[in-house]
Amino acid sequence: MNDHVELRPVAEADLPVIERLRTDPELAGPFLWAGWSDPHRFRRRYEQDGMLGEETGTFAVARAEEALGIVSYRRVPTAGSLWCWSIGISLLPAARGRGAGSRAQRLLVSYLFAHTTAHRVQAETEVDNIAEQRALEKAGFTREGVMRGYGFRDGRYRDEVLYSVLRPEVRGPGTP
Repeated sequence: MNDHVELRPVAEADLPVIERLRTDPELAGPFLWAGWSDPHRFRRRYEQDGMLGEETGTFAVARAEEALGIVSYRRVPTAGSLWCWSIGISLLPAARGRGAGSRAQRLLVSYLFAHTTAHRVQAETEVDNIAEQRALEKAGFTREGVMRGYGFRDGRYRDEVLYSVLRPEVRGPGTP
């Protein structure tokens, strides 16, 4: 399945999938469900900039015309005027556990290194999200450590694992 996975700009037809992924607790899964929120915020963002801004953006993860989920990026300040990207992913349940996530994350890293001056791409995930940790490692990320009380979900603060990949670690034309 993962060889056929590609990233593309979000299309208007993808918005119902994105809304369901982010607002349906069963589709979001145990690590991404953050409570009920305005499902129309995605359509407003799409109308504003096609979900591709300079500080934050979202791509559809697709196989042929079928949307499997989304990957996103946001700019994170580091030191002084420096910054890096933090990325995230949300896939439909049928696409999970088959390599699509690792492939999509590799493609996003390649895109960000090819089209921005960032030196670092990072990702954070809950310590109990073993599947995502494996996906990040398969995508070429290095585990850096545990950030205590970094995230908040389901009424309590949770520890998260920080992963990163640096520009010099990328092999070939942007592929970690």
